[in-house]
Amino acid sequence: MDGRLRDHDVRGGRRRFCSANFEARGNVFTGIITDVGEVVQREGGRYAIRCAYDAATITLGASIGCDGCCLTVTRVTPDGAGSIFTVDVSNETLSKTTLGDWKSGDAVNLERALRAGDELGGHVVSGHVDGVARIASITPDGESLRFSFEVPEALARFIAPKGSVALSGTSLTVNEAEGRRFGVNLIPHTLTQTTWGRKTPGDPINLEVDVFARYVARMMEFPR
Repeated sequence: MDGRLRDHDVRGGRRRFCSANFEARGNVFTGIITDVGEVVQREGGRYAIRCAYDAATITLGASIGCDGCCLTVTRVTPDGAGSIFTVDVSNETLSKTTLGDWKSGDAVNLERALRAGDELGGHVVSGHVDGVARIASITPDGESLRFSFEVPEALARFIAPKGSVALSGTSLTVNEAEGRRFGVNLIPHTLTQTTWGRKTPGDPINLEVDVFARYVARMMEFPR
């Protein structure tokens, strides 16, 4: 699944969440990037991010996925047709994700939290980053690019061919997986509408494995 921008037309049998209970259990994302923001200021673990979202639609305490991390909005101000929102990031998150490397001018993949009735365009993403992967290689594949990643050994078992992963908040389908490495394919639209077109080998990437893979692995620890 490519984490590209998509419309919210529900005709034609597209999947949507219709249960308010899903929203009530916590914030959920789908890995479909809806804007690329820009870090405009950093003070320790406090970041200000410029985005295209209308300030009137962002409430204090709202959750926004920032490069795959679910972060809480602590302040929002209008900025032209868009806005600048502020988030506070804990030392734990700074040490376990790529956010500790953010600096003014950096581009950030953004996604608003899923609301009841919204289309599930990618897969269920919690916004809780499991670890940091690194881009091992990038190779052309027709008009697309193939990305190969190396992941921490503890997370490799949760990644399988044709399974889903969230990378920098983007829902992607695994092409192949062997050992600690796996690959995905990114189409031109995804490369231009997210931060992926700016990535290079060696870059660290926030990784969230499929939550269902975690449940299956946990169940296998208790054979019947």
